[in-house]
Amino acid sequence: MAGQRFPVPRLEGVSREQFMQHLYPQRKPLVLEGIDLGACTSKWTVDYLSQVGGKKEVKIHVAAVAQMDFISKNFVYRTLPFDELVQRAAEEKHKEFFISEDEKYYLRSLGEDPRKDVADIRKQFPLLEGDIKFPKFFKEEQFFSSVFRISSPGLQLWTHYDVMDNFLIQVTGKKRVVLFSPRDAQYLYLSGTKSEVLNIDNPDLAKYPLFSKARRYECSLEAGDVLFIPALWFHNVISEEFGVGVNIFWKHLPSECYDKTDTYGNKDPIAASRAAQILDRALKTLAELPEEYRDFYARQMVLHIQDKAYSKNFE
Repeated sequence: MAGQRFPVPRLEGVSREQFMQHLYPQRKPLVLEGIDLGACTSKWTVDYLSQVGGKKEVKIHVAAVAQMDFISKNFVYRTLPFDELVQRAAEEKHKEFFISEDEKYYLRSLGEDPRKDVADIRKQFPLLEGDIKFPKFFKEEQFFSSVFRISSPGLQLWTHYDVMDNFLIQVTGKKRVVLFSPRDAQYLYLSGTKSEVLNIDNPDLAKYPLFSKARRYECSLEAGDVLFIPALWFHNVISEEFGVGVNIFWKHLPSECYDKTDTYGNKDPIAASRAAQILDRALKTLAELPEEYRDFYARQMVLHIQDKAYSKNFE
């Protein structure tokens, strides 16, 4: 039995004031239409990107299958000149390839030194900066990163969450995005920030029986659409055709709440990581008890967490 399905709402001509005062506080996904994004939606063709991006070397994911899995790592990392990546990613079949003639490519741009620097399209691809306008819906000091993404047709990214709010700007091409509420995390079979359920359209319910309880929010994005993805919302993305996108991540919490070594925006807030470490120590302590007692006191702990930490303000 499939879980409930809901369309992601779409609104046109939303102002910054409307978004911040009425929509942002709801902490739910939303597709914004009619946002001024600059000339990128018409200019960023394969030929233009190849010419302007030039021979800059970029690190990419290469997969023999369309469904990429970050847990089992069913892909390899390779490096290509940017112009060659764009040309290959736009093809269905390749004359030159790493694995197979129908392999898939995925670029997630990185900072100059990924261990220290965040991605910012304005720095890594300065010749493209003038073509794109970021939605001015948050304060400049909240900005975290702007990530350039290029995907082959049919490529599907694993379901995961990020710890910062983000705008997914669909510059060219089409994407289907499926989202799951943070409140449904217990149905997604998580490994860290990622779900083990790869095939969300035809899941193996013998292996993942609870997945059918997860509520599914879905939208299609075309050139010029901007999807607001609140922090902690799980999302799964399929590129229905060759496409270019830019993610704008910004800090929803005060800066001191985030791990300063995080250049990707996917490390849990410091307090959450610290609480998880404390829980691990508590579980090791419980393990000193016989099974009957361990079970009893573990259930007491779960009830205590539910009583003290679960919110009644979210669906």
